[in-house]
Amino acid sequence: MSVTSTITVTVPATTANLGPGFDCIGAALSLYNRFQFSQLAPSATEKLKITVTGQEAAKVKTDESNLAYVAFVTLYDRLNQSPPPVAIHIDMQVPLARGLGSSATAIVGGLVGANQLAGAPLSQVEVMQLAIELEGHPDNVVPALLGGCRLAASNTPPQPPLSKGGLREESPLAPPLSKGGQGGGSWQICDIPWHPDIVAVVAIPDFELSTAEARQVLPSEYSRADAIFNAAHLGLLVRALAAGDRDWLRCALDDKIHQPYRRSLIKGYEAVQQAALNAGACGMVISGAGPTLLALTDVTNADAVEKGMAAAWGEFGVKADVRAIDLDTQGSQVSR
Repeated sequence: MSVTSTITVTVPATTANLGPGFDCIGAALSLYNRFQFSQLAPSATEKLKITVTGQEAAKVKTDESNLAYVAFVTLYDRLNQSPPPVAIHIDMQVPLARGLGSSATAIVGGLVGANQLAGAPLSQVEVMQLAIELEGHPDNVVPALLGGCRLAASNTPPQPPLSKGGLREESPLAPPLSKGGQGGGSWQICDIPWHPDIVAVVAIPDFELSTAEARQVLPSEYSRADAIFNAAHLGLLVRALAAGDRDWLRCALDDKIHQPYRRSLIKGYEAVQQAALNAGACGMVISGAGPTLLALTDVTNADAVEKGMAAAWGEFGVKADVRAIDLDTQGSQVSR
């Protein structure tokens, strides 16, 4: 196998929504998937070879339907170029279907890898726009690409428009980029300061929950009261994260849009939540679409929160990987 160029893209896991920030806010976590792209000589008999190691490697597809390769091809399509023969090696450390942005890591990894092999014709903003198109909403792919905690707002009006008496559930998508990656819809991306006193504790259970299943339980419309509730709590959440104010954070993590409907899909949710609060957490939210649960606390109570959440889930026969985890501030990193 003759290799002409190799690059590795390291992409962080993400936690999205953070309670009231449904489909618009997310944070990068210090847990990573790595994607190595080796461009093969044009004469290569094998046009695609995918190998996978690490956590849940056996569940990852190794044909043209692999999401990282789909993203890889999509970028070359946008450039009106044929993708080169490539060998892709994926090291999986972000568990699948757990609400930690595993699909976002594949999309970002594939796009960044393709852009680097193509000579970086697209800017970071253009890669981000393409990632949002592929994922369907920005809350995971934006922090996976950029790092930190990020809020995304579209410059374009939501489609379909607000219905009379309710708020449509669908996420507004930016219009597609034109061929060559120029123009099209755009997003305003705002970095959200995260106070160093706030510690994230993730509890990753040994069962999966698909995003599709988690979306099916959501209503298609919401009341004006629920929309106002979430707008107020998202505003408070942004201030609470920046200031590290525990009283604000306790209130801010409440939500009326997705968590009341999704908690029934997660066995032992109420018990784990109560255990986290009893141990001193400010609150607990569903990470992404779940079933991973995320508690926000301080350094003093982090160990007790970890133990409490693990023990509570254990009462329901659920084994969980529970750990305090740092925010990733670098986003996707490229090495050669």
